Amino acid sequence: MKPALLVFAAALGLRFACMTASAASTATVRANVAGFTFMRSLGGIDEYRLDANGLQVLVKPDHSAPVATFQVTYHVGSRNEVTGATGSTHLLEHLMFKGSTHFNDPAGNSVKQYLGAHGAAFNATTFYDRTNYFATLGSSDLEGYVAIEADRMRNLWLHDADKQAEMTVVRNEFERGKNNPNTYLGEEVQAAAFIAYPYHHSTIGWKSDIEKVSVEQLRAFYDTFYWPNNATVTFVGDIDPAAALTLTKRYYGVIPPSPHPIPEVVTEEPEQTGARRVTVNMPGEVGTIEIAYKVPGAVEADLPALDVLGDVLSEGKNSRLYRALADNNLALGTNAGVASYRAAGLFEVTASLTPGVAHDKVEKILLTEIERVKTGGVTPDEVTQVIHQHHAQQAYDRDGTAAVVAELNEWISAGDWTQYIRYDDAVSRVTPADVQRVAKQYLNVKQSTTGWYVPEPSK
Repeated sequence: MKPALLVFAAALGLRFACMTASAASTATVRANVAGFTFMRSLGGIDEYRLDANGLQVLVKPDHSAPVATFQVTYHVGSRNEVTGATGSTHLLEHLMFKGSTHFNDPAGNSVKQYLGAHGAAFNATTFYDRTNYFATLGSSDLEGYVAIEADRMRNLWLHDADKQAEMTVVRNEFERGKNNPNTYLGEEVQAAAFIAYPYHHSTIGWKSDIEKVSVEQLRAFYDTFYWPNNATVTFVGDIDPAAALTLTKRYYGVIPPSPHPIPEVVTEEPEQTGARRVTVNMPGEVGTIEIAYKVPGAVEADLPALDVLGDVLSEGKNSRLYRALADNNLALGTNAGVASYRAAGLFEVTASLTPGVAHDKVEKILLTEIERVKTGGVTPDEVTQVIHQHHAQQAYDRDGTAAVVAELNEWISAGDWTQYIRYDDAVSRVTPADVQRVAKQYLNVKQSTTGWYVPEPSK
């Protein structure tokens, strides 16, 4: 890295006056900063490509408050893991907070120390298709965080002592999931639904892999995927595009692209030819049923109609599953909707049973309600109400820079950030005929995986 990272304190003194320009003078204008190629602009979001290494940059100015959220999304998740190394993405996410060459605890400027000192809200998450690191802080303090993220992209410390110390935290996360019957049931259903594609294993990984992975394996994983041409940086808040690009070039421009092509997942899930079933027996009181159907990936054209279908079935006390089950004291709660990932997804229908109610009785009612949609369709009023609810929820989910970045992150990982802008309109165009069509096309028994959680007495 260039000396600029070593003099980061001096760089902070610049404070980038353009970050806090008034809204009247910072209408979204295509930035013209040398070293970047402008890609496209939609809904107030500008996309650029850093020519030196292929880093994707998204900028969404919002000068309503002097804060900004910066995020790095790496296009690597648990679907990029192989048998024997599951959980590596998640464990590496933890170790990314242990320090890098120029920013670490002994130097007094680690990511946690810097962000804590500046009152930032920060975190990181791992999922099937991505890993993201983000913080919301005063826009005048943003440069320091950008410098830290750039440094740990390629200069991460990976020490066995840090891995051993973090294993306690990771094991606790693993055990919490395994001790939650519904989480456990969801993992079992997904593992049965996807037998070949890496969505088969959960993001937390298998216990034996987590406990046996070496620092050398984690270093190899890091050196394979943590590169600018496999990442997207996002700025949302009190910064204009030119300022964001200048910061990006200063700290990320010195990093080369990967010396090798980023590996693609080539495995394809074979066609499912029959219904699958799993059962989970563990201590508890409330039984659960989950029925999951394979559906296309998150950016495919049928996803809006499937989303509307899920809400018609389960959103609110007027929904079909609530009336059929909760109103008759057969279930304590119901839910239906799409768990969508980059390559594929599952349409999941669940019910938490009222104690004493038989699983097979509730499963029969769930299947009957699904069949009613397939044969009789849904009403215009049902679809209109769901669309209105969707718009209201979207407004709530996008309140604040951190919320915007969080939702953008999911569309980035799905493969098309512009769906953050387009998806609402796509939902608005869903018709009753669309809902019936996708129910017929995807909610078929041969494509289903059904799971029962059957409580047993504590020993």
